Amino acid sequence: MTIKIAKKIVKYNVQKPDEKLADVKPVLVADPDEFQDKNGRTAKVVRMHEKVERPDVLIGSTYKIKTPVSDHAMYVTINDIVLNEGTKYEQRRPFEIFVNSKNLDHFQWIVALTRIISAVFRKGGDVTFLVDELKAVFDPRGGYWQPGGKFMPSIIAELGYVIERHLQSIGLLRKPVLDEHQQKLIDEKRAEFEARAKQADAFAKSHFPDGAQLCAKCSTAAVVMMDNCMTCLNCGDSKCG
Repeated sequence: MTIKIAKKIVKYNVQKPDEKLADVKPVLVADPDEFQDKNGRTAKVVRMHEKVERPDVLIGSTYKIKTPVSDHAMYVTINDIVLNEGTKYEQRRPFEIFVNSKNLDHFQWIVALTRIISAVFRKGGDVTFLVDELKAVFDPRGGYWQPGGKFMPSIIAELGYVIERHLQSIGLLRKPVLDEHQQKLIDEKRAEFEARAKQADAFAKSHFPDGAQLCAKCSTAAVVMMDNCMTCLNCGDSKCG
């Protein structure tokens, strides 16, 4: 009996001696590299590799980097290519990166770095390792603080954070999310700290002048020098009577 196999066999069963040939049927599994398009035709799943040609139009995002070590901002543009558009295998992958700035002090390494990163993007595979590599670069002259209190070890490291944010937005990286117990612990510690700081502020803030001393009579920091005599502005106590 001849059996025509129309699809690629990627899985099989071993026939036991006691099994009859009529009871054994070949297991046919669809090729994971193929799918049916809208017209019912079999098409190949396109994955990112260096031979994928650049379309005329790419979608992308531009990020602004403003550091205190430079008078001019840097604008990072990351363009993405959409693979297998309109199918369930549709995927958005980074294709190229550009960095623009008025500051010409970093022109050489900016050009070199963007070309290397773009080449890694077009090579395909797992490109998320670039994030950790760039974030681990430290400036020997010291880093800087971003608005909001986050320390950035170098401009290259901030470029790594920009790429990380972009990869998270297109789904190649997951955003770090705390589990329920960690979030509950942090909320409790934050509430405890805010309550303690609020209590300290209640004692620290006063409508009396700064530098006032503690009054021995009313226990209020309101004692100041007036007319060459220490006088409490809260209760009126004075050593001069």
